Amino acid sequence: MAAGAPRIFVSHLAGVPVFDPNGDQVGRVRDLVAMLRVGRRPPRLLGMVVEVLSRRRVFVPMTRITGVASGQVITTGVVNMRRFEQRPTERLVLGELLDRRVHLVETGEEVTVLDVAIQQLPARRDWEIDKVFVRRGKGGALRRKGETLTVEWSGVTGFSLEEHGQGAENLVATFERLRPADLANVLHHLSPKRRAEVAAALDDDRLADVLEELPDDDQIEILGKLKEERAADVLEAMDPDDAADLLSELPEEDKERLLTLMRPDDAADVRRLLAYEDRTAGGLMTTEPIVLRPDATVADALARVRQQDLSPALAAQVYVCRPPDETPTGKYLGMVHFQRLLRDPPFTLVSSLVDSDLPPLAPGTPLPAVTSYLAAYNMVAAPVVDESGSLLGAVTVDDVLDHLLPEDWRETEFHEERAANG
Repeated sequence: MAAGAPRIFVSHLAGVPVFDPNGDQVGRVRDLVAMLRVGRRPPRLLGMVVEVLSRRRVFVPMTRITGVASGQVITTGVVNMRRFEQRPTERLVLGELLDRRVHLVETGEEVTVLDVAIQQLPARRDWEIDKVFVRRGKGGALRRKGETLTVEWSGVTGFSLEEHGQGAENLVATFERLRPADLANVLHHLSPKRRAEVAAALDDDRLADVLEELPDDDQIEILGKLKEERAADVLEAMDPDDAADLLSELPEEDKERLLTLMRPDDAADVRRLLAYEDRTAGGLMTTEPIVLRPDATVADALARVRQQDLSPALAAQVYVCRPPDETPTGKYLGMVHFQRLLRDPPFTLVSSLVDSDLPPLAPGTPLPAVTSYLAAYNMVAAPVVDESGSLLGAVTVDDVLDHLLPEDWRETEFHEERAANG
């Protein structure tokens, strides 16, 4: 980038695509790496943490960056695929500098860091953090609380100190458009302290979605740092099968205490799932499939399928049962696939469309048999029915895959290595 290039605020770089010289996407920016320097000298920007398409996080030095803008980053095309590991002298700009409370050198007042700006040095490939965008906490007579200003790096102090109770609102806002799996990957690579702060700043539904995508150790760590009442709220917001999986990893006393704090209906669903063996249809199923009565119409079914919080697998079909509608239901009559719903008039009763020939799974069906069932019938979800004929829930293909992959698949590049070697 030529001398006099515009200043770039790092929050605008979060998640932007990284391209090689041919225009092929290499990955996305997840953070920037800086090295603090002695005195008030601006930190040197060492490089970027890029999440490549296989979700591995790698380090791309700034010397390999040929173009930076708010909408994209261009590299030389030579990327070392070794996993990024942060060194003790390095700081993650998004993960560790945003939301930090520092002090203005001129007045000594405490301010909160909202963003920092980087700029390339003239006639060189070196980059520095040269500006800090801050918000005042408490103002004087002529200063309104919440006033923002941009100051030179040398105009603030406090970045080199280990801070306790650092906020996370701006970091959360930076990654608000990430899918839960991608935000989970970001959290996994933060320090335990920062991970807890970000988790505290997420709302219950967002944190529940992210927890479902994290490795077991991270789930337990985050849940253990929440107040018990909030931990119970987050468990309620999780899918019952994911909440049951998480609770099954906790000591019995902790598990029972959290179940007691949950709403009775939510706790009952989770307790029912905990009663089944882990690698069976009953242990894998969710208790919240789409259940309709026989007198419901295609229009009713499509309205349920359109619900935004449904996973694609659960939205792929509806299950027709006699009352009650909540699992365990009345007699299970059959299922209707989403494609069939699209082919019939809206006023058609779903009872006239049910596929009653496809046998349901028993709750004790072992995982290999569940896998074979989904493969044999080309299904993405399967009904689980007890001996009395009541629908207990549905097993989805994503839950099956979670148990077929290695236990640490979320922490490794198992899937990317297979693709690379295949």
